Amino acid sequence: MELNGKRIGFGLTGSYCTFAAVIPEIQHLVDAGVNVYPIMSETAAATDTRFGKAKDFVSQIEDICGQHVICSIVEAEPIGPRRLLDLVVIAPCTGNTLAKMANGITDTAVLMAAKAQLRNERPVLVAVSTNDGLSNNAKNMGLLLNRPYVYMVPFGQDDPYGKSRSLVADMTLIVPAARLALEGKQIQPILIELKLISR
Repeated sequence: MELNGKRIGFGLTGSYCTFAAVIPEIQHLVDAGVNVYPIMSETAAATDTRFGKAKDFVSQIEDICGQHVICSIVEAEPIGPRRLLDLVVIAPCTGNTLAKMANGITDTAVLMAAKAQLRNERPVLVAVSTNDGLSNNAKNMGLLLNRPYVYMVPFGQDDPYGKSRSLVADMTLIVPAARLALEGKQIQPILIELKLISR
């Protein structure tokens, strides 16, 4: 599907180690002519970590998108009634966000955007990044894989010997996955082999 002119909400949650892989994909969407509306969980928008300062990430994302970052439930709520977006991308999607989304909990701006989108029967694309994807969150992955209008960016084990239960999406596949999600299709294959961190 042609991306030019599409309105995509791009939600980032607190897997800070993957921001460096995700932010270039926001740029790729913008370069494709997408109107990107950045959304960050309150924690992601306010927490400094060893991966960088929150204000620097917010500033960088706003510069790329030319839009203010939505980072409160109040700001995200109009997405539903106004039918603002064609697609919501959640990348990175932490295990915490994954679990809440699977169980109908809406307590961040990103989750509100997803809820608002799904109420309108419009697509949500999830790029998982969680250390417990093959343990506590495996059941939540299963729930979301079976939920209408929810699509996954292909994922795999990023460090099977060091963190055997960890799953991470291949963030370079966000753009092609978004094209298909807008057509109501799941990109395949979903399960992929990532470049391994350790052997």
